[in-house]
Amino acid sequence: MNDKSHESARMKWARFRFTIVGPLLSCPPDAGELREHLETLASRRWEHPTTRESLRYGASTIERWYYAAKNAPKDPIDALARKVPSHAGTRPSLGLPLRDALAAQYRAHPSWTYALHHQNLVALARQDATLGEVPSPATVARHMRQQAMVKQRRKKKRGEAQAFEPRERRSFEVTRVHALWHADFHEGSRAIALADGSVKKPQLLAFMDDASRLICHAQWYLDQSTEAWVHGLSQAILKRGLPRALLSDNGSAMLAAESTEGLARLSIVHHTTLPYTPEQNGKQESFWGLVEGRLMAMLEGEAELTLAKLNEATQAWVELDYHRKRHSELNTTPLERAMRGPSVARTAPTMDVLRRAFRKEEVRTLRRSDGTITIEGVRFELPARYCVLLRPTVRFARWDLSSADLVDARHGTHLATLLPLDKSKNASGARRPIDSPQRPEDLARDASPVGIAPHLQQLMADYAATGLPPAYLPLGPHHEAAPTTEHSSASDCSDDSRDDDHDDRGDS
Repeated sequence: MNDKSHESARMKWARFRFTIVGPLLSCPPDAGELREHLETLASRRWEHPTTRESLRYGASTIERWYYAAKNAPKDPIDALARKVPSHAGTRPSLGLPLRDALAAQYRAHPSWTYALHHQNLVALARQDATLGEVPSPATVARHMRQQAMVKQRRKKKRGEAQAFEPRERRSFEVTRVHALWHADFHEGSRAIALADGSVKKPQLLAFMDDASRLICHAQWYLDQSTEAWVHGLSQAILKRGLPRALLSDNGSAMLAAESTEGLARLSIVHHTTLPYTPEQNGKQESFWGLVEGRLMAMLEGEAELTLAKLNEATQAWVELDYHRKRHSELNTTPLERAMRGPSVARTAPTMDVLRRAFRKEEVRTLRRSDGTITIEGVRFELPARYCVLLRPTVRFARWDLSSADLVDARHGTHLATLLPLDKSKNASGARRPIDSPQRPEDLARDASPVGIAPHLQQLMADYAATGLPPAYLPLGPHHEAAPTTEHSSASDCSDDSRDDDHDDRGDS
C-alpha cells in the first residue's frame, strides 16, 4: 500500500466519497432502481478516511454525492472534495499592523525562536495599543513559517499479510461499455531477437473492455515495468476515452505510486483481484489463449522475429481479425458490441495531462542556500518566486527525471515545471534582481537590532513596579556589577585595616 500520509484531508475525503459512488457511475442503475442501490450502500459500514473508524452514511448523503459526481463538468473527484474556505491560508486574527511589526522584528532578530518572537510581540502590543491583540503563539508561528520567517543560525564571528479467505465464485459482466477495463501482462511463448544479439521473451500488455471484449490497446514490451504499464494505458485512453473503473492484479507495476495516483487523478476506480483468484481476470486469460493459438501460431515461420515486427503483426491481427470475429458469449463481434453501447466513457484528456497525471507525489525540503530540492538523487531548481515554500509538493516519474512538476499541496494545481540543476549554465548566466525579499536570509540582510527588546523592557518595568528593595549594591562609583557577600565583607575588612594603619602612622 502506498504511503498517503502527505495527502491533504480534502483529497482523502474526495477519493473516499468517489469510492462509494464510483460503482453507480460505472453501471448507472435503471429508472426506479436508484433508491434500492442507495439503500444498499447506506447499509454498509465504511472506514473513515482519516481516523479509520467504522461508520455509515445515510442514503440521502450518498445520493447528494452521486449527483455531484454525475453532474460534474470535468473531474468528479474535484466535485466531491471538500471546499477550500475563502480565508484558507490567511490569518484574520493577525492584523496588518501586527504583521508589519512582526516582519520588522524578524528582520532585526532572525535568530529568535517563535516563542521569543511571540513574547516580544505581546510586549510591543502593550506599549502600542494600535497594534491590536496578539493571537496565540501557534498562529504567530504558522504565519512566520508561511512567510519563510524561519530561525536563522547565529553567524559566528571570525577570530504481516492477511490470511486468504476462500469465497464462492460467480461470472460477472458490466452492462455499459467502458464501465470496466481489464489490464494484465502476458509473457509470450516465443523469444525475440534484440539489437545486441541476445534473445528475450516479450511481455504483452493488453487493456480489454469488460462489456464488449474490445481490446482498447495491446502492445509488447521487454519487461513488466511501471513505465511500460503507464505507456500502454495512456495509449488506450487516447484511443478509447477514459473508463470508469479498471481491474488489474497486484503486480508491482499496477500498485506503483505513479499508477495508483494517476488513476485517482483521472477519476478511475482501481480494483485489484483477490489473492489466488486469477479467474477474476478470466476474460483476459481467454484472450491470451487466442494470442498464442492464432497470432503466435501464424508467426511460427518467421525466423527473425523482432519487437517491432511483433507489435506490427499484433495490431493488424487485433483490429482486423479479433475485433471483427463473432464472440460466442456476446453473439456478436466485439467491435459491434462496443459501437452499440450504451457507453459511459469520458472524453480523453490531452497527452500532456496524461503525462502529468501518472506521476508520484511527494513533499521535499527546500535547500534555502540555492533554492533547490533533491528528487531520487537529482537536484532540481525552483523558480525564485517559489523559494518561500519550505516544503514544496512535487510530482515526478521515477523513470523520467528530465523534469518534475511543482504543484499546489491543497488543490493539486500545476504551478511550474522544474528542471534539473545545470551548474555549467548557471556559471555563465546572468542573475535577475529580486524586487522583494524571497528568502529568509534576504529578509534579515539589511537590518540590525536596535535597543532593548520589548519583552525585556516589560520585564524590567514589571520588576521595578513590584516595590521590592534593590536587588544589588554597586561596588563603587565606577563599578556596575553587584558584589557577592564574601567579597563585600573582605573589602570592608581591608578598608578597616587601611584606616587603622593610617591612624597609627598619624600618631607616630
